[in-house]
Amino acid sequence: MSRIFSGIQPSGELHIGNYLGAVKNWAKLQHQHECIFCIVNLHAITVPYEPAELRSRTREMAVSLLAAGLDPERCTVFVQSMVPQHTELNWIFNTVTPLGELERQTQFKEKAQRQESVMAGLLSYPVLQAADILLYRAELVPVGEDQVQHLELSREIARRWNARFSAQQDYFPEPKPLLTVTRRIMGLDGQSKMSKSMGNTIGLLEDSNSIWDKLRPAMTDPKRVRRTDPGTPEVCNIYQLHKAFSAPATVEHVAEQCSTAGWGCIDCKKVLLESMSGELNPIRERATELRANPGRTDEILRAGAEHSSALAGETMREVKERMGLA
Repeated sequence: MSRIFSGIQPSGELHIGNYLGAVKNWAKLQHQHECIFCIVNLHAITVPYEPAELRSRTREMAVSLLAAGLDPERCTVFVQSMVPQHTELNWIFNTVTPLGELERQTQFKEKAQRQESVMAGLLSYPVLQAADILLYRAELVPVGEDQVQHLELSREIARRWNARFSAQQDYFPEPKPLLTVTRRIMGLDGQSKMSKSMGNTIGLLEDSNSIWDKLRPAMTDPKRVRRTDPGTPEVCNIYQLHKAFSAPATVEHVAEQCSTAGWGCIDCKKVLLESMSGELNPIRERATELRANPGRTDEILRAGAEHSSALAGETMREVKERMGLA
């Protein structure tokens, strides 16, 4: 089987955008590939943070991932900082990465504009991403379209290192993108991508009452002003969430009721809540079980780190030998 690597920042509890855009897909991929999934807490320290809060968010992310379907019997789940070879390979890759390549990265330019003082870690962020992937010699990386540029840099770094230190036979594979099929998940405001910083998310582990409090005022078809106005489902963000959570027959019925004004938007949202609850309630129950037995999560992360460390150690031994460092 091909080896897959993917990481997620420890933002705390997952929201449904994370779940639909990445983690639900990961749960499927673990049955088809050798999968390594990492909570990338080292990436999270490129901006100011509180240590206790980072520790808590990392823990919550682990619980959310396991509750959402990542099975430690079928994939590896661990925390990035538990495997020091990530930072070791990151430094090595910094020595073969041109400054201009990093300065051209779209995400760096966007984030740097919002910061009064830009830290070097923000600039070399994608080099650490390359180290994360190539440390395990992963062949495939599930990404959204907005991450393809960073993955291309990982491929370039692999080419540069191979050219200098592995000319006879490439040691590092050039990882290929495995584009996620789920369309970009918009926030409840219907204007921007679902993001905690925008305050437009639904938490994966929120209860039904809390979800309804957010769904009820959520943006729908902006041209549907009155209850009797026919709607256009394709432009309605609630309809897109139906496509993610509701059964195909329900999605078809929702489209018909919306376009003929058979339902008002509140009716549509009530059906969506029912569909969401059917999928999210079991996830919430698993999270409750994991929180009640914290030792189980510790055990899974420790085992994941041990397995990852073994793979990483093999890579670093080979890298050091080829570079004259050992």
